Amino acid sequence: MRWRTILLQYCFLLVTCLLTALDAVPIDIDKTKVKNPHPVDSAKIEPPDTGLYYDEYLKQVIDVLETDSHFREKLQKADIEEIKSGRLSKELDLVSHHVRTKLDELKRQEIGRLRMLIKAKLDSHQDTGIDHHALLKQFDHLNHLNPDKFESTDLDMLIKAATSDLEHYDKTRHEEFKKYEMMKEHERREYLKTLNEEKRKEEESKFEEMKKKHENHPKVNHPGSKDQLKEVWEEADGLDPNDFDPKTFFKLHDVNNDGFLDEQELEALFTKELEKVYDPKNEEDDMVEMEEERLRMREHVMNEVDSNKDRLVTLEEFLKATEKKEFLEPDSWETLDQQQLFTEEELKEYENLISVQENELKKKADELQKQKEELQRQHDQLQAQKLEYHQVVQQMEQKKLQQEISPSGPGRESKFEPLI
Repeated sequence: MRWRTILLQYCFLLVTCLLTALDAVPIDIDKTKVKNPHPVDSAKIEPPDTGLYYDEYLKQVIDVLETDSHFREKLQKADIEEIKSGRLSKELDLVSHHVRTKLDELKRQEIGRLRMLIKAKLDSHQDTGIDHHALLKQFDHLNHLNPDKFESTDLDMLIKAATSDLEHYDKTRHEEFKKYEMMKEHERREYLKTLNEEKRKEEESKFEEMKKKHENHPKVNHPGSKDQLKEVWEEADGLDPNDFDPKTFFKLHDVNNDGFLDEQELEALFTKELEKVYDPKNEEDDMVEMEEERLRMREHVMNEVDSNKDRLVTLEEFLKATEKKEFLEPDSWETLDQQQLFTEEELKEYENLISVQENELKKKADELQKQKEELQRQHDQLQAQKLEYHQVVQQMEQKKLQQEISPSGPGRESKFEPLI
């Protein structure tokens, strides 16, 4: 159904899933020679994990809403703006009682799950402080003031939260990648400090050699250009490059036949380009960098082609993009190894942050060590008291035993009962 495609794609398709992306490229199959290709059953395609902490809840709500015929009919005619604005959320008041009951139960389960998570975080930060604002944000996708009923407000909040979170997903990924690169450089420099001058020169020489080896790769075609797509057409699809046709190409790579190229289907198109630069067998090639490169390529193509910014590429948008000058005569594509990913100032600032965090961890470790030593002292004291108490008890038992037995000796007669 089109509404499900729009809603699911909009909520789910920002996630980069390497395995799915690799599976999405048709290898050595000439679909143009198949007269009546069977459409892919979209219901059998498992939506990718969004990476959102409420991912499962989001999927379950969508699945339940899909079972209501009235709501499904309304959403068939909806567009992205109607979904994002919250107007469609009002239609929730008209769904069947059975559907509302299921949604209520889902919300109660989600509220319970979040409460358990928050309690666990509070327990783990009893004496060290905790960001309560961050904890409360975990309820941004639902109305926690009414924990028992799923209302139109909940659907509106869920859609808006997913929209906002996923719109910032790429930015967060880029920031995390930048930190990753700075940490790599920081660790390399720290390691060099532990070496003598001769060994340090050897390591520096090896580093430069590996860097040059990585940079020595074939030319990477501009993502989304005619040259890049023709290469996929020829090498991945096994078709004659002279017969390249944009419309046929679109249909070949619309894997689930929903009429759109989503972000995962686009990312699958860049595999051949990435293989020119990265090989998991090579020591000098970093697979984390490869996935960042894939993300950059996908973002670039979406910015160029996706005119209505709904994170889906229609056939019309795709064909229009193939008419642009950038498609036929693109600029050269700069890979990550050709860019300065961070400045010395940024690295220094990051290292200062690491230093502060390490000092805080050391302080906590020292405090924990003192607590451990205090607990050990108390334990030893209790053990000593226990031993002392045990000795006292033994002495008392011995005295009692001595008092119960009358001793024999001078001036005293032992009393025996006669034997009969």
